[in-house]
Amino acid sequence: MVEPDGLEQQLLTLRDWLRYAVSSFNEAELVYGHGTASALDEAAFLILHTLRLPIDQLDPWLDARLLPNERLALKDIIHRRISTRKPAAYLTKQAWIGSCSFYVDERVIVPRSYIGELMGDCLPGVVSDPMKVRHILDLCTGSGCLAILAALSFPEAKLDASDISDEALAVAERNIGDYALGDRITLIRSDVFEGLAKRHYDLILANPPYVSDGALAEFPQEYAAEPVIAHAGGHDGLDLVRRILAQAAEHLTSEGVLVVEVGTGREILERDYPRVPFLWLDTAKSQGEVFALNRTSIRHGDRR
Repeated sequence: MVEPDGLEQQLLTLRDWLRYAVSSFNEAELVYGHGTASALDEAAFLILHTLRLPIDQLDPWLDARLLPNERLALKDIIHRRISTRKPAAYLTKQAWIGSCSFYVDERVIVPRSYIGELMGDCLPGVVSDPMKVRHILDLCTGSGCLAILAALSFPEAKLDASDISDEALAVAERNIGDYALGDRITLIRSDVFEGLAKRHYDLILANPPYVSDGALAEFPQEYAAEPVIAHAGGHDGLDLVRRILAQAAEHLTSEGVLVVEVGTGREILERDYPRVPFLWLDTAKSQGEVFALNRTSIRHGDRR
């Protein structure tokens, strides 16, 4: 989009800037999926964040006239979203799962997990009594968002949050500190279970890398801006998922449960593990992308 002269003098209200941003994003053919699903959602998030307004309240402010410095700030962030092709969360340093916000930067994948949606209800159909969940592991913790959500949902639990990336663990430490959960969440550098010795858990959560090599090679710029290690799942995307399935039973208590997000890997898993009774957990936005298994099911479901 060719910018007219004196843009900030012509666009006076929030509504003006919202329209301009949506049109600009559509013309630039931006890609979404990091907390927003459309040009309108992305524009609203960036504008409300930049103006320090509640991100879930757009309508009350639509006809508000903006100050000159506010217009310049909106012009800057809209143009940076287009020129850099970075996810909005990297520009704002903030991402949301439900009502919880997290600090993010390029050291971690932008938080977005269907497990996070399920956590608000304490994993219904998987956890019978949340008060009995005392030890939780969050594998591949990244920004620490799932560990934090789990700590909020299971108030009696102590948690370990592990990741192979020291940079990711630094971001997770910041988020854990922001939520004052340092006394309940322990960060551990670990390649899957290798750094966890003989620890056992009532609940293991994992949102591991699950993008196939082919899909990774075709990533749009927005997804390519994230750490490759957070996406790369091998030839069919399920290398780490297989490692988790092979070792999880050794780290679960007798009634422990494993919950893993696998993207589009359901068909492959059901083909390769025909004796494993995967329980698929649907959310409002997904079907068949998260599975749950108890310890007994993992042990008895040897591969074909």
